[in-house]
Amino acid sequence: MADYFILIIKVWTMIVNENNSMPYMKSLVTCLNRMITEGYTEDFKITDQGLESLHKHGNYKPEQIQVVNFYRFEGESDPDDNAILYIIETNDGTKGTLIDAYGVYNDPKLSQFMKDVEIILKNPVKN
Repeated sequence: MADYFILIIKVWTMIVNENNSMPYMKSLVTCLNRMITEGYTEDFKITDQGLESLHKHGNYKPEQIQVVNFYRFEGESDPDDNAILYIIETNDGTKGTLIDAYGVYNDPKLSQFMKDVEIILKNPVKN
C-alpha cells in the first residue's frame, strides 16, 4: 500500500512539473535573466540616500518607485539561502531589479525602505 502512495506522489509531481508554465521561476538566476529580457535591465541598491540606480546614477525615494512584482526563493540545500527579487519601476520610467536576502540575513536598510514604498504589487506572471 505504501508503494502505491509513493507512486501517486511521483506521478502527481511529474504532472505538476510538466504543466509548470514558469520554468524560469525555479531559480533566482533564471528569473533574473527573464526579467532582464522583459526590460528590467537596471541594477538597484539601497544607500543612505535611498534606492540608487547603478547605471544611471540616480537616487529614488520610496514614493518615487513601485514594486511591480516580487519573487521569493529558498535554497534547496541550505535553509539560510533565501532571497527575494524585487521588480521595480521608477517614476521616470527606469525599470530594474533589486535583490535582498530574507529572513535572518536581510538588509535592515532595504527592509525599511520597502516598508515605506506605497505601491507593492504581486502580478501573475505572463508566459
